[in-house]
Amino acid sequence: QVQLEESGGGLVQAGGSLTLSCVASGDSYWRNGMGWFRQAPGKEREFVATINWSGANTDYAESVKGRFIISRDNAKNTVDLEMSSLKPEDTGTYYCAASEYLGMTKDRYKYWGQGTQVTVSP
Repeated sequence: QVQLEESGGGLVQAGGSLTLSCVASGDSYWRNGMGWFRQAPGKEREFVATINWSGANTDYAESVKGRFIISRDNAKNTVDLEMSSLKPEDTGTYYCAASEYLGMTKDRYKYWGQGTQVTVSP
């Protein structure tokens, strides 16, 4: 079992920055790959970023490349998502997810947090 709790969401103006954090606990095997996804109202949940256990491998959705950075601190059991140059289309509920391996598809992830809301105003 893995428990995930996100924090750091809020309201920010376009062009601003925000850092989300996910605190994880439980079986480390299922936390080898960690990811961030987001879901806007009326839309499907979509991939944002993923990272492997060592942090050496990461991947990003095209829409966030160059603006978002995913990182992890295994000693603190945290996975962060640093978001900059935010746009109104980045608005949504952001979810942290855990898997055996890093990946870009939500079906790969077995455990999910409750989400944190990010709203970017024009």
